[in-house]
Amino acid sequence: MRLSPKEKAEELIRKYYSFGLNNVAGSFSWYECKKFALFTVDEILKAREVSPGGLILDEDYWLEVKEELINWKNE
Repeated sequence: MRLSPKEKAEELIRKYYSFGLNNVAGSFSWYECKKFALFTVDEILKAREVSPGGLILDEDYWLEVKEELINWKNE
């Protein structure tokens, strides 16, 4: 089952947060993790622009994920 855009946004943030916890250099703040996740989604969206035929089959999904990331607040 595919995650909702909100769930996907939260998953990306939490993955970066977990990565930071395991990083020798130290952990990342939630704000940094949100920025990393936004960067990731932007790169996914850009990949469509440079690939023949576009790799992204559901651009609307990733745009919704991006919107969720923009509005995300650590609760």
